[in-house]
Amino acid sequence: MPVLRSYLLVFLMYFAMAVMGLVGAPVVLWSDRWTRRWMKVWIRLVFRLARLICGLRVEVRGPVPRGPVVVAGKHQSMLDVLILFDALPEARFVMKRELVWAPVFGLYAIRAGSIWIERERRGEASTMMQRLQKNHAARGQVVIYPQGTRVPPGETRPYRRGAALAYAEFGLPLVLAATNVGWYWPKKGTIRGGGTAVVEFLETLPPGLHRREVMARMEQSIEAASDRLGEEAKARLGL
Repeated sequence: MPVLRSYLLVFLMYFAMAVMGLVGAPVVLWSDRWTRRWMKVWIRLVFRLARLICGLRVEVRGPVPRGPVVVAGKHQSMLDVLILFDALPEARFVMKRELVWAPVFGLYAIRAGSIWIERERRGEASTMMQRLQKNHAARGQVVIYPQGTRVPPGETRPYRRGAALAYAEFGLPLVLAATNVGWYWPKKGTIRGGGTAVVEFLETLPPGLHRREVMARMEQSIEAASDRLGEEAKARLGL
């Protein structure tokens, strides 16, 4: 049954994306503001389906940033992207290039102000900065996953400098965010229910700190908080 529920949820999620993406095409052409609103309608539908089909709820903890900031978050699955996009007033994600070509999703993400990068390309950090500048980085919340990809719980991957570079370049506060969504909605495998997937906003680093200090505090805070949330999820799931 858990496998069937998982497949059903994924099918309905992408079916709704296709239908709503076509219906909302005029919205995309009209404004980026209404594009984000329409995307949030779809995201909240996904949250409701997850609760009804799999018993999976979502929760946001900590103070949600409202003004221009850089958000550095833990990335464990697609679900943390949806939670952050729904929670933040004007999220602008730095995402991998392949997602630009994803049907419906890519068009809406770009129209909402996200930018793409080629993760493994040399010098991509400077290219990212140029694109952020052209994309009015001082507006909204720039979301960067410092590990560069989804990292399943229990695995490690080095932190890259992209979030610290954006923080220093634009003189914006850096908000750290942790999550445990990978325990419920893994990168691969069956979606688990009967619990609460959490994204938690942590400390906010003020502008002007040295990059070395920023990198150290970012990794320590995000990893410790994600481990804490992970233990909470494991206890709930009986793992």
